[in-house]
Amino acid sequence: MGIAVPDSLYRFWWSAYSGMPYTSEPGANKQPGSTQRRRGGEAQVEEIASLLGGFSVVLTPFNIGLMLVGILLGVIIGVLPGLGGANGVAILLPLTFTLAQQPGGTTSAIILLSCIYWGALFGGAITSILFNIPGEPWSVATTFDGHPMAKQGRADEALTAAFTSSFVGALVAVVVITFLAPVVARFALKFGPAELFAVQFLTFASFIGMGRGSPFKTLASMSLGFALAAVGLDSVTGQLRMTYGYTDLLKGFQFLVAVIGLFGIGEILLSMESGLAFSGAKAKLRLNAVLTTWAKLPRYWITSIRSCVIGCWMGITPGGATPASFMSYGLAKRMSKQGNTFGKGNIEGVVAPETAAHAAGTSALLPMITLGIPGSPTAAVLLGGLLIWGLQPGPLLFVEQKDFVWGLIASMYLGNVAGLVIVLTCVPLFAAILRIPFSIIAPTIMVICAIGAYTVNNAMFDVWLVVLFGVVGYVFNKLSYPLPPLVLALVLGDMAESSFRQAMLSSQGSLGIFWSNWLVGGIMGLGVILLFWPLIKRVLALVRRRAPAGPGFRASFRFSQRQEQSS
Repeated sequence: MGIAVPDSLYRFWWSAYSGMPYTSEPGANKQPGSTQRRRGGEAQVEEIASLLGGFSVVLTPFNIGLMLVGILLGVIIGVLPGLGGANGVAILLPLTFTLAQQPGGTTSAIILLSCIYWGALFGGAITSILFNIPGEPWSVATTFDGHPMAKQGRADEALTAAFTSSFVGALVAVVVITFLAPVVARFALKFGPAELFAVQFLTFASFIGMGRGSPFKTLASMSLGFALAAVGLDSVTGQLRMTYGYTDLLKGFQFLVAVIGLFGIGEILLSMESGLAFSGAKAKLRLNAVLTTWAKLPRYWITSIRSCVIGCWMGITPGGATPASFMSYGLAKRMSKQGNTFGKGNIEGVVAPETAAHAAGTSALLPMITLGIPGSPTAAVLLGGLLIWGLQPGPLLFVEQKDFVWGLIASMYLGNVAGLVIVLTCVPLFAAILRIPFSIIAPTIMVICAIGAYTVNNAMFDVWLVVLFGVVGYVFNKLSYPLPPLVLALVLGDMAESSFRQAMLSSQGSLGIFWSNWLVGGIMGLGVILLFWPLIKRVLALVRRRAPAGPGFRASFRFSQRQEQSS
């Protein structure tokens, strides 16, 4: 069921865009210029009207209530170290099963989960600034200047700068999604199995080429994810794969069970081992300090724009929010006139990482809803939720599920506004959560994880699997093996295999289909470059090291030799 856009609203937007009156006669609504330009104008008008229709879907008492509940839960999850956006969404995903079965329930369910994500993005800054404990991995860079500001008695200034910068970064990313997502989706409708596999291959390769850790560990983690995704009944041949006689494995490993164990149980075990103890600055936001900080922030507009660009790029290409925050902080420190004060309480050192992290975290949803490719671990969990609800992520969502897509995009705008208001007014309450002993918080979260796993199939087998995956997640963290590639392969493994086999069938087994035209060949070529990029970087570094010295160096070397000979 699509969004019904009132005719009067369409007339208004057509007149605003084209400067010409709208009539209902066929062919009457034309502007001077090319046909392509007219089509682009009509598309933009329809997108804006669809967005307004999405606001009408979101602005119901029930959905507004879900939005507020999601943000509150998300901030709490972001405040608690050891959890995070992906973990919180994975743990609470079972709550949406019944909701998604109601008419229009999938939109309400995605609003709840996405608002949990927005809340977690905001919540990570609270512990980073007040307690010097990053609530999220991308909040590490915020501690460099945020906590020194708090120790100087400027906690309210640091918190206001962090929350406002987060809001700005997320808002810019949502605007990018609003106008870019329909374009990408329309283009992706032309994709066949070969193009889809090429995009999925590019996603896998980008994790290897752009990852911060060892590419071999990333590849090993991804390979385990592919192996887990292959367990169960082969959808093409009907043969059983790696079930070893267990009937419970006929359907394969449930994505939600694996994610709850890897992220939820695994992170809690790691946090229990480290023995958390919280102590930090007092949390209080004065209205005068908020207004004074807002008056200062426009001075850093160049930093904000640069951070938004970095964040959006790192979110769309699955670089991630954590590298975006560190990259933005490093560039801000290098280009600032007060770079020597970074790390000592410079407000610009809070603005840069928070803006980039939230822009990256939000824009990571763009490839998910347009191509079915998650740009972050949380986007991967949300993608799994869509599959569980019976939705197929990708360009057809914009055709078959307009109310869902535009309701989600509208909730991004409203969710970030509501999140900013909530965190600015309730910081002392959220900071007080850290006074609860972790010995109480950890068992509570583990019980919630077990209940969530049981509700997937109402089977104790899934609860034991959660424990097993929790141990795997703990071991991976201890050995510094990344979990996001494993989760990505678990989600996209079946899709990539299906696309590959369909392409092979259509080409009668020829791999040349992946180089048959400029589009699929370009995507595959870029994927191959990213796959071997760590090796290419090493070779380039070796070449530079062995390169012959320049003429200036050779001249000085000869001069020094003459001096030695004369002496």
